[in-house]
Amino acid sequence: MIIFNIILTMLAILAASSASAQTVTLRMIPPPADVSAPPADARKSPSGLATMVLQPGTGKDRPTRDDLVTVNYTGWTAADGKMFDSSVARGKPATFAVSRVMPGFTEALLLMVPGEKLRAWIPEALANKGERDPKGQLVFDLELIEMPNRPPPDVKSPPKDAKATPSGLFYKVLQDGLGARRPQRDSAVTVHYTGWTTDGKMFDSSVVRGQPATLQLDMVIPGWTEGLQMMVEGEKMRFWIPEKLAYKHEQQPFGMLVFDIELIKVEK
Repeated sequence: MIIFNIILTMLAILAASSASAQTVTLRMIPPPADVSAPPADARKSPSGLATMVLQPGTGKDRPTRDDLVTVNYTGWTAADGKMFDSSVARGKPATFAVSRVMPGFTEALLLMVPGEKLRAWIPEALANKGERDPKGQLVFDLELIEMPNRPPPDVKSPPKDAKATPSGLFYKVLQDGLGARRPQRDSAVTVHYTGWTTDGKMFDSSVVRGQPATLQLDMVIPGWTEGLQMMVEGEKMRFWIPEKLAYKHEQQPFGMLVFDIELIKVEK
């Protein structure tokens, strides 16, 4: 049986200087017209950080220093407009701890809500402090996608709009799929997932690790085996898995488990 290990450590974003060590050539994204200095209508904080909202968010809650965030970002040096790092260019959002990045990046994230896009002018004192490249003021375009450690609002029990199977598995579609191909009981699948206990504690997440999981459907907990067979590629569902379809009180985590699962690919 695949065991979903408890997350003991969280991934941190690489320091901006890590871009110089990359061996992959990134697609260059042109700098914004105001890369050299914040415009007059930018919001300025006492620390020296300047920010400007590019797109209002759709969420309400802001991250705390203890949260994990999934973001898309691109960074340029203010002096010459040179891009030095970009999750957008890599085609993959980054997930990291809010408190584990440069001070100006952290401060900017604390101002945001999910769905928001923000441009931040980070002075050297809040960036790499002249101790490593890139030096000087840095400019980032940030998009806060989600806080993956935060439990969904309906984690305690299935909502009224959730559907149930005869086995007692509850589910709800979060994102429609891209096709009609469904896995079979003995299929191998590649998925992204996050799991919580009903008290809202996240105990495992491929999203946080930044690496999808490939597994055999006949080697996971029964609720996964049943639930994934209802999905098509590209679909994302939330499952409320009763204990009898989870670990049957034989190992932790005990009780009903809640999973958000995205079926990326049916391997076979």
